Amino acid sequence: MELAVIVWLSWIYDDINNLSPLRVGQALANGRFLLHVETTLHLDPEAFLDHWLAGHRTLGWIAGTYYDNAHFVTTFGMLILLWWKFPSRYRPLRNGLVLTNLAAMLVFWTEPTAPPRLIDPSRFIDIVGQSHSFGSWHTGALATAADQLAAMPSMHLGWAAWSAYAAWCVLPRGRARWLVWLYPALTAATVLATGNHYVLDVVGGVVVFALSQMVAERWSGWWAAREAHRALTRANLAAGGDHS
Repeated sequence: MELAVIVWLSWIYDDINNLSPLRVGQALANGRFLLHVETTLHLDPEAFLDHWLAGHRTLGWIAGTYYDNAHFVTTFGMLILLWWKFPSRYRPLRNGLVLTNLAAMLVFWTEPTAPPRLIDPSRFIDIVGQSHSFGSWHTGALATAADQLAAMPSMHLGWAAWSAYAAWCVLPRGRARWLVWLYPALTAATVLATGNHYVLDVVGGVVVFALSQMVAERWSGWWAAREAHRALTRANLAAGGDHS
């Protein structure tokens, strides 16, 4: 069942990706709009970070490799850990991750958005592509498998925030527990510096995760209360039957 959900989400993502060639104009317009809003608000550090990272070749390769692989390894690793060691927390957290992806895909479908590196190649450098990072989704055969027009919201941040929250839920209380939030912070810096996302994408990814997880937690609480009530009702009926 778990694998079926993953296949289903992958199928939806692939269908959205297949629409990309038809919606380049809309995606570029949306990307320019976000960049214009950020420039107006003076919240546009993307170009500065991008050019700084481009001047550090080894660090650029590390950032590109991190960008391509960390979110997969961390997210699926956390899912497996929750399923194996923390079954009581697994279901609401898994549901939150599924809802996060569905909400993001709805936005990808209705409002495709091109990343900074595609908006103005003369201003933004594709660090991931130029550094030939390990497992790059920007070059070669893998480039056609990734939706290049899915900048908003940033699922790198959505998944990173989910992973940090999941770790926060299961780790023992203590000061070291706060360190889990360094992961989404590092991810935010990476996606901005590599020219793949806007500041607003980062905010969007976190907001989508937070709202989706809140819905999942409330639904899980309602379901648990419903099942407890049904179990109590069955127990009372059984006790009444025994008494009679």
